[in-house]
Amino acid sequence: MELTGTRTIAADRETVWAKLNDPDVLKACVPGCEELTGTPEDGFEAVVKQKVGPVKATFKGAVTIENSNPPESYRLVGEGKGGVAGFAKGAADVSLAEVPEGTELTYKVDAQVGGKLAQLGNRIVGGFARKMADEFFERFQAQVEG
Repeated sequence: MELTGTRTIAADRETVWAKLNDPDVLKACVPGCEELTGTPEDGFEAVVKQKVGPVKATFKGAVTIENSNPPESYRLVGEGKGGVAGFAKGAADVSLAEVPEGTELTYKVDAQVGGKLAQLGNRIVGGFARKMADEFFERFQAQVEG
């Protein structure tokens, strides 16, 4: 499944980049995130509780940063395991461009799910993934813009 989006944030690119690499900001932005530890250099470990359709799960996973090109772009690669619910894994390419209104953040996410989650079907899982991405970037924009 692939998701793409763009969001204009009223802040300079360096500020947006710093917030994208701040574990406290990321924890506040990930819906259902109960724990997030680590650094951009070493990667992050996270615990996220979510309900996808009828399936409730606690996902434990890791995210690493690849192809970091400050303050322009990076690639996030992650995988989470949710026990009997299954797993989710994927990658997100994030890029930042200066625009008159501040910074344009563009993302492209490619994700796969397995186990019970995969049995729910693309419509449910895809809708959930879009909702999660929208909520993350809404929260992120609010964090950056104050």
